Amino acid sequence: MRQLKGKPKKETSRDKKERKAAMQEARSQVATVVLPTLAVVVALIVVFVYVATMPRAIE
Repeated sequence: MRQLKGKPKKETSRDKKERKAAMQEARSQVATVVLPTLAVVVALIVVFVYVATMPRAIE
């Protein structure tokens, strides 16, 4: 049957499987890319604050 413009097409089982696979890949990337990057940024902030507030020796 001809699909009219502007109407969303019905999702097939193949489309559903592809969408689920893409979501699973996105979740795995969160664990392998986003979390380590976030940890590095937090560590840099902590080091910066530590160095900025460290007492200086007066000579």
